Amino acid sequence: MARTTNRPVVTLKSTAGTGVTYVTRKSRRNDPDRLVLRKYDPVAGEHVDFREER
Repeated sequence: MARTTNRPVVTLKSTAGTGVTYVTRKSRRNDPDRLVLRKYDPVAGEHVDFREER
């Protein structure tokens, strides 16, 4: 996969305060603001919001 600045690698951190992170890529054109995804937190044992770290 070609690395470009249009789809940077971002780290998503759990809002539950457990310290769990996910690493993904996002489109700067479609999501110029911070990304928020609802994903599974294995420490909390439930789905929570994960926010983009910078």
